[in-house]
Amino acid sequence: MRTEQEMMDLILTTAAEDPRIRAVMMNGSRVNANAVKDEFQDYDIVYFVKDISSFTADHSWVDVFGERLIMQMPDQMQLYEQDKTDPDRFAYLMQYKDGNRIDLTLKTDAPEQFDSLSSVLLDKDGRLPVLPDPTDTDYLIKKPSADEIAASANEFWWVSTYVAKGLCRKEIPFAKAAMEGPVRQMLKRMVTWYIGVETDFSVNVGSAGKYFERYLDEEKWTKYTSTYAGADYDENWTALLAMGELFTITGRAVAEAFGYEDPAEPQVFEYLLEMQRKG
Repeated sequence: MRTEQEMMDLILTTAAEDPRIRAVMMNGSRVNANAVKDEFQDYDIVYFVKDISSFTADHSWVDVFGERLIMQMPDQMQLYEQDKTDPDRFAYLMQYKDGNRIDLTLKTDAPEQFDSLSSVLLDKDGRLPVLPDPTDTDYLIKKPSADEIAASANEFWWVSTYVAKGLCRKEIPFAKAAMEGPVRQMLKRMVTWYIGVETDFSVNVGSAGKYFERYLDEEKWTKYTSTYAGADYDENWTALLAMGELFTITGRAVAEAFGYEDPAEPQVFEYLLEMQRKG
């Protein structure tokens, strides 16, 4: 596997030698002092360029970065209805056979505001501002409003009844879609806010809550891991009820911290128990 120094030399040399590339910026975990450093960290790179079309006319120019395992060009794909093309940006997501990965985005214009995890590596024309040292300030947990708590609770409990219905009907694809979609998202949101309360909103829990284990006590972490289940119906009932219990515990703690209305729905939880007995 190529070292970090080898990868950075390659990224910067490529930019320095190509007159179309005018500046280079790195974002993400590799400029985050609080991130765990390991071999799996991506190189999140932005090349500010003169003419994107001169690059996208022949994608073979990225071969300079090494032997790829697979590449994705999301700006050339229309997987989802909300996908929109932007003529001023183009991304190459590249996983290499040696284990390294570069997420390289081409942009023609610098943004008015920069992500707090941004570091300027090269600026041929002095077009980029002098940025403060990168921090994860933009990614710290934000304090919730009463409306955010109420809306999240309503979505969690409402969609949990879909899960119960799917489990009763023995429709595992439907049940899992609801559980791992909206119900999971609302639970992660509430657990995130709970961690925010416990840490005075001074930490970053990472994408998809990947750092939850760092900040939850053993009991709550064990409860959270118990919310994951396979395709067994009994296991999914157990997971659903664990979700309800953890949402209630963390939601009450968050609400109490701000003087908001209790987001628990004991009647809905009893309904889930009743549906479990039927199922």
